[in-house]
Amino acid sequence: MHDEPNPAPARDLDVDAFATAIETFSRFYARLPVPEKLSFTALSVLDTLTCHDGPLRLTDLTRSEQVSQPGITQLVARLERDGLVERRPDPSDGRAVLVRITEAGRRAGRTRHEARTRHLTPLVDRLSGAQRRALADALPALTRLAELGREHR
Repeated sequence: MHDEPNPAPARDLDVDAFATAIETFSRFYARLPVPEKLSFTALSVLDTLTCHDGPLRLTDLTRSEQVSQPGITQLVARLERDGLVERRPDPSDGRAVLVRITEAGRRAGRTRHEARTRHLTPLVDRLSGAQRRALADALPALTRLAELGREHR
């Protein structure tokens, strides 16, 4: 169950400072060493396909990944060549293509997640107890913020 939206938003969060902190962390997180030699965008496509229930059209991936149609087509072709995704014609529209993640693609995503967790754990251990609690307390709000962002699309 989610909290109801606040009809009169409180000004108890500096949204600019929040955005700056998230951007800084995102850049750091994206650069953590991972065993796969896949680009950030390729890994993002795999994550999108993993989180989505069923295959997606190339046009949906173009929107979600903010990549041009030719760019996503080339990227998906490389991922298919590497066995990480499969492309099939859309049975409801012969002009469209559906993209589905393979088990190898799921493994690549899990491997990346596990590698990043291994790198983050000793860093989180260096935070104070209060800082770790603050991160833990923020997780539901960050998850809900991401849900709201997906709903807004």
